[in-house]
Amino acid sequence: MADNLLAHETSPYLLQHKDNPVHWMPWGDEAFARASAENKPILLSVGYAACHWCHVMAHESFEDPGTADLMNEHFISVKVDREERPDVDRIYMDALHRLGEQGGWPLTMFLTPEGDPFWGGTYFPKETLYGRPSFRHVLTEIARIYHEEHDKVRHNTQALRDAIANPVTPEAPAPLAMPIVAEAARHALRLVDRDNGGIQGAPKFPQTPLFSLLWRNWLRTREPDYREAVETTLFNICQGGIYDHLGGGFSRYAVDNAWLVPHFEKMLYDNAQLLELMMLVWQDTDEPLLRLRIEETVDWVSREMIAESGAFAASLDADSEGEEGRYYVWTRDEIEALLEPDLAELFCRVYNVTPEGNWEGKTILNRLGSLALADPETEHRLAEARDILLAHRNKRVRPGWDDKVLADWNGLMIAALANAGAAFARPDWIELAVRAFDAIRRHLWTQDRLHHGLRLGQARHPATADDFAHLIRAAIVLHEITAEQAYLDDAERLADMLDRDYWDTEKGGYFFTSARTEHLITRLRTAQDDATPNGNATMLANLARLHALTGKIAYRDRTQALIDAFTGEVLANVFAHASFLNAFEDAAELVQAVTVGPPDAPETRALRQAVFAQSIPARLLMSIADTSHLPDGHPAAGKPMKDGKPTLYLCRGQHCSLPITDPASLADAFRIVSG
Repeated sequence: MADNLLAHETSPYLLQHKDNPVHWMPWGDEAFARASAENKPILLSVGYAACHWCHVMAHESFEDPGTADLMNEHFISVKVDREERPDVDRIYMDALHRLGEQGGWPLTMFLTPEGDPFWGGTYFPKETLYGRPSFRHVLTEIARIYHEEHDKVRHNTQALRDAIANPVTPEAPAPLAMPIVAEAARHALRLVDRDNGGIQGAPKFPQTPLFSLLWRNWLRTREPDYREAVETTLFNICQGGIYDHLGGGFSRYAVDNAWLVPHFEKMLYDNAQLLELMMLVWQDTDEPLLRLRIEETVDWVSREMIAESGAFAASLDADSEGEEGRYYVWTRDEIEALLEPDLAELFCRVYNVTPEGNWEGKTILNRLGSLALADPETEHRLAEARDILLAHRNKRVRPGWDDKVLADWNGLMIAALANAGAAFARPDWIELAVRAFDAIRRHLWTQDRLHHGLRLGQARHPATADDFAHLIRAAIVLHEITAEQAYLDDAERLADMLDRDYWDTEKGGYFFTSARTEHLITRLRTAQDDATPNGNATMLANLARLHALTGKIAYRDRTQALIDAFTGEVLANVFAHASFLNAFEDAAELVQAVTVGPPDAPETRALRQAVFAQSIPARLLMSIADTSHLPDGHPAAGKPMKDGKPTLYLCRGQHCSLPITDPASLADAFRIVSG
C-alpha cells in the first residue's frame, strides 16, 4: 500500500496534499476497513483549496515529518475536500457545533472506525499558541484517550450520534404568513451597521439572503430604511477592499468591520449571489456603481472562471507564493513606477494608496473614502490606470485555481447570469449561462443520476439536495428567458429525481443526501442557510413556480408540505432562514407575468424586456402564443390579446391586471400588483 493515497484523486485540494509525509487516504471503504483492522481512530481533516488557514496548518503540521509520524502511528488519516463532499463536511461540522465549538476550516475531527465522531476542533497550531493546544499534544492525548478511556469515547460517540440523527424540531407557534416575514425583516434591520453596511461587527460576510429579505421588504413597503440598509451595504462592498478593483469579483468576506481587509479567496457562489442582489437593486435604482460592478463581475467570470467543460470553476485561492493576498496588494512605489506622475497621484488619492499602506505595509485598493463614482472624465482616467496595473499584475504568480465544477454553485451562477443578461439585454451573458447548463447536462447528469462534481473529465459523488434545487431554479430561469420547453422539462425531471431519493416521508422536507449515498452515519435535513441558500428553501420557490407553469397539483401539495415541515424551525431562528422566508414570499405572493402573442414579434419582445427591467424577486414570466396553452385554473386562462396586439397580464393569486400593451406602463402596473 502506498504511504499517501491522494495522487489519484481529482480534487485540487486533495492533490495539494499528495506529497505530504502523512499517510492520507480518501474518504471511503478502504479507510474505514483499515481503521477497523488496525484498531485506530480516524483523523478526519476537511478543508478546501482556497482556504488560507488550511494552507497554514498544512505547512506547519502536515508537511512536518515529526507530526506526520505521530499521525501515521496512531491514526488512519483521511483528507476530505468540503466542496467535493459537502455531505461529509456538514455531518461532522454539525458534530463540532454540538461539542460547543464555533466551527470553521480546516475542520479536524476524530472518529471511531465506524465513522462516529468523539472529539474535534478546527485549526490547531504546531506549538501551543493563544491558548490553543499544539497539534502534537492533541494527537498524543486523543490516541491515549481512545485506547485507555474507551468508555468515555463510547459515551461521546453515542451522545453525538443521537444528537445529530435526532435534532429537536421546534413546534410551530403559528402558521407562516407574510406578516411574520415582514416582522423578520424589521428585526433584521436592527442588526444592520448603518455606517458601513452589513451586519454589525466583524468579520463581515455579505449575508446576501438576509439583505435580499430587506430588499424585498423595501419593495413591498417602500419604507426608506430598508432601501438604505441594502444600498449602504452594497455600496461599501462594491467600493471596499473585498472587491477586486482591477480584475473584478468579490472575496468571500472581510475580517474588519469596514469591508477593507478581505479574506482573499474568491468563491463562485458568493459572486453569483451578489450578482443577483446587485441586479435587483439596480433594476429599481438605476445606480451607475451597481451597473459597473455587475458588468465587471460578469467580465471576471467569463475571463477567469470558465472550466474546460464550459461550466464554471469553483474558486480562486487566497494565497500565492505562500502568502495570503500577495497577488492583490500594492505599494505606492510600484504604482508610481508604472503610471505617469499625474495619473499615479490621482489613482493613489482615489484608491487610498499611501507610503505606509493600509495592511501589513502594503495597500489593499479601495474607494471607501468616497463611495460615489467620480465624473466621467476622471473615471475614464482611472480605468486607464487600472488597465495598466492589471496588465502588470497578470505577470505575478497567480493564486491557485480550483477548476472543479460543482452542480449547486453552477446553478447559482447560471441563474444569476441569465437574469442579469435578460435585465441588461446582453444575449452574450445569457449564452454563457446556457453553455454552462448544457455542460452540466452533458457531464454531471447521466441517465437517472445527478453527480455533484466534475474535474479532469470525471463526474464524481452523488448529488446533494442543493445540487438539484439550484439546478432546477437555473432551468426555470432559462425557461423564462428563452421560452424553450426543454428547460421546463429538465426542471421537472430533476424534481422527480429529487422526490424519489431525498424526500423525508416521515417528517416532510428534503434530506441533504440521497438514500443511495454510502458511508454516512446519518442524513441531515434542515432549512437553514449555509454559505449558499438552503436547498429546501430554494425548492419551496421552485415548486411554487412549477405549479404555476404546469398546473400539477403534486407541486402545490409539495409546496405546502415543505412549509409545514419547516415552519417551526424557521420561526425559532428567522435570521438563519432568510432564504426560506424569501421563498415563502415566492410561494404566497408569486407575480406571474404572462405575455400573449407571437413570441418573435417585436411587440412581444418589448413587453418581455420591460418585465425583465423590473425589480420583482417573486416573478415568473410565461410566454405563450395564446392563453389556451395555460394550465387549467390559471388566472389568465382565456384572456385574449387586446386589439390583436401582443398583450401582457400581471397576475397574483387568482387576480390579474387589465391587459397591457404598452411597455412604458408596466412599472406602475407591477407596483399595483406587487403592493
